[in-house]
Amino acid sequence: MLHANAPGLEWVWGDLTRYEDIVQGVRGADHVLHIGGLVSPLADQNPDLTMKVNVGGARNIVNAIKATGQSDSTALVYIGSVAQTGHRNAPVHWGRTGDPIKISLYDQYAVSKTMAEAIVAQSGLRRWVSLRQTGILYPTIWKTEDPIVFHTPLNGVFEWVTVADSARLAANTCEDTVPSAFWKNFYNVGGGETMRLVNHEFMRITGKALGFTDPFASLLPHWAATRNFHGQWYVDSDQLEALVPFRKETIDDFARGVAASMPAVVKYLARMFQSLGRKRMERLARGPGGTLDWVARDDEQRLNAFFGSRELWNALPRDWDEFNRTEPSRTMTLLDHGHDTSHAIEHCSTAELKTAAAFRGGHFLGDTFDPDKDAPFRCALGHDFHMTPRLYLKGGHWCPTCMFDQNSYQANAEINPFFAQVWPDQD
Repeated sequence: MLHANAPGLEWVWGDLTRYEDIVQGVRGADHVLHIGGLVSPLADQNPDLTMKVNVGGARNIVNAIKATGQSDSTALVYIGSVAQTGHRNAPVHWGRTGDPIKISLYDQYAVSKTMAEAIVAQSGLRRWVSLRQTGILYPTIWKTEDPIVFHTPLNGVFEWVTVADSARLAANTCEDTVPSAFWKNFYNVGGGETMRLVNHEFMRITGKALGFTDPFASLLPHWAATRNFHGQWYVDSDQLEALVPFRKETIDDFARGVAASMPAVVKYLARMFQSLGRKRMERLARGPGGTLDWVARDDEQRLNAFFGSRELWNALPRDWDEFNRTEPSRTMTLLDHGHDTSHAIEHCSTAELKTAAAFRGGHFLGDTFDPDKDAPFRCALGHDFHMTPRLYLKGGHWCPTCMFDQNSYQANAEINPFFAQVWPDQD
C-alpha cells in the first residue's frame, strides 16, 4: 500500500465536479487515468448527481488538460462501460466496439457514460482512449445486497474480468511500451475466452466457491429479469490484450478469492440454513427497486421493460426444475457496421462514410472526410447533428437525440438497419 509520504507520490484531494480541483490534479501529468465516477445502482437513483459527476467530471478533465496547455503531452485514459450497448441476449450476444450504442431503460449510468465518452473522443487531445469496462469480479461480490442483482437475466452473458486485472490494465496504459496505435480508439475490456460465462453458470461457480450445496437455493427463477440489462461476449477483447497485456487471473482465481473472503461461520450458516438465504433474497426482491415489488405494485412500465409484459412474467417457471438453462452459441458472429471495418479509420473515404450513414437510415451531409473533425449528419428520423466520424464509425454513437430516447428505438429500428440488428426482443 502506498503511504502519503512515499517518495515521488503526491496526494491531491479534490472533487470531480470542481474544475479548480481538477486543474490542480492534472497540471504537469503525463497520464490521466479517469477511473472515478458514480456507478449503479446509486447512479440510477440519483440521476442529477450522476450527470454532474460522470459527465461534468469528464468535461472538467478535458477542459483542464487543455487549459494547462497539455493537449499534446497528456494522455487521457477514460473508463467507459459495457452498459453503453445495453441488452444483448442471444442471438446477438457477441459484440465489438462500433456496434450501436443502445441504452437500457432506467439506466442513467449508461446515459452518463455514453455522454462522457463522447466528450473524451471529441476532445481534440492528441492521445485519448476509451476502455469500456465489463463486469468486474472481486472476492466480496457475494456481499452485494441491492435489488439490482435481480435485474440481470439468468440466461444473459458476461465476459468478466477480475479487479486485479482491471487495475493492471489501467497501470499498464501508463508504460512507455504502449504502442501509438493504442490511442484514439475504443476497446472492450474483457477477460477472454475462459471468462465468458452465462449468468446462471456464474451463479453456480460463485455458489460452489461459497460452499453452498445448492447454488440456486437462494432465489427462484421468476425473480430475475429476462431483458433490459447489459452484457456481452466480446469478439474483439483480445485486441486490447495484444496491445496492452494485462490478463493474469482466471475464474478459478476469482473462486478461490471468494472462498477465502467468507468467514467460516457464515459458510456454515449458509450451508446449514439455506432457507435463511432465500428469505434474505426475497426481501430484496420485494423491496424498492426489486422485481417482485414491481409485480406487487403492478408497475406496468418496468414489467414491460424487464420482462416484456406482465403476461410473460406470469409464464416464467416457479422452480428450477422447469427452468431452461440456455447455452448461447460460442461461435463468434459480427454485426454489420455498414462499412469496411478491416482498415483504420484514417483510410476511410467520404464515400464510405456516406454508405455507413445510409445504412443507419440517414445521411452524411458533408463533402470532405476528417476522422476527428465534427461532421454534419442527418439521422433516420430527420434530426441534424454534428459528430466526429471516428465516434460515429468506431464508437458506434449515432443521433444524440434518438440515442438517449429509448422511446424512439422502435421507430429507428424500422428504418435504421444498423440499429435494427440489436433491437429485437430476446428472452
